[in-house]
Amino acid sequence: MATILSKGDLFDAKLKTEIFNKVKGHSTLARLSGQEPIPFNGSKEFIFSMDNEIDIVAENGAKSHGGVTVAPFAMAPLKVEYGARVSDEFMYASEEEAIDILKAWTEGFAMKLAKGFDIMGLHGVNPRTGEAAQLIGKNSFDTNTDVNVIEYKPDDPESNLEDAAAAIDEFDVSGWGFSKDFASALAKLKVNGVPQYPEFRFGANPGAFGGASCDVNSTVGYGDKDKVITGDFTCFKWGIAKQFPLEVIEYGNPDNSDDGDLKGHNQVYLRSEAFIGWGILVPEAFSVVKVNTP
Repeated sequence: MATILSKGDLFDAKLKTEIFNKVKGHSTLARLSGQEPIPFNGSKEFIFSMDNEIDIVAENGAKSHGGVTVAPFAMAPLKVEYGARVSDEFMYASEEEAIDILKAWTEGFAMKLAKGFDIMGLHGVNPRTGEAAQLIGKNSFDTNTDVNVIEYKPDDPESNLEDAAAAIDEFDVSGWGFSKDFASALAKLKVNGVPQYPEFRFGANPGAFGGASCDVNSTVGYGDKDKVITGDFTCFKWGIAKQFPLEVIEYGNPDNSDDGDLKGHNQVYLRSEAFIGWGILVPEAFSVVKVNTP
């Protein structure tokens, strides 16, 4: 048995780097915001809000009180996992074949992690069940009631963008996330027969829009409610708290399924886990264009 597949082995540094790169490439939230490590036990961010503007002070003049508000924001990582049963012939693969299997698993897990991160962070949903996740609570753009909500106008996509940008007021627009159908609506918008946003035609993802970063992704439109997310993504933090173990389980029923004992069915179980955390530090700095549903 190749040692790289022994129980509890971790992906080597090269493979972990590939996972990070793939997550950033497939996740809208990851692409539009920065990533930084999060302690395994979570972290606490302190958000300072200075209540007034700076004051001019004359020579020998008295200084006045400006005021400041400090609010702590706790960011705790959530554990996510993906596992699958495979034939125990996997255990007897040559080292060369084992490395190929590991790379394929790495890419698959990275894609699932990226998609799942968006579904959790944007919509507050457990990706596997499709239901609202209590562990996420208000820590998503759909469930945080302080995020600005703009009613979707399907006949006027440009006004949706203007309204979303205007709603964040004093904050800057650093990024745009579009659902695929909204990007298509922009691509079809014409004035005197001339396409106004040709960069979105034929399913393209231009990477920039209006001087800011942009990403077109099906995860933005997950559930057919959200069309656009925009705002100042320096007010959104996310990170990985733990390495990615690949565990090869040889015994028992680790997925609690009706398939029974692994050994009794000549199977092994592959499992990868990650601890990922995120936080919307200033929800007022973001807008979501959303279909108005009862």
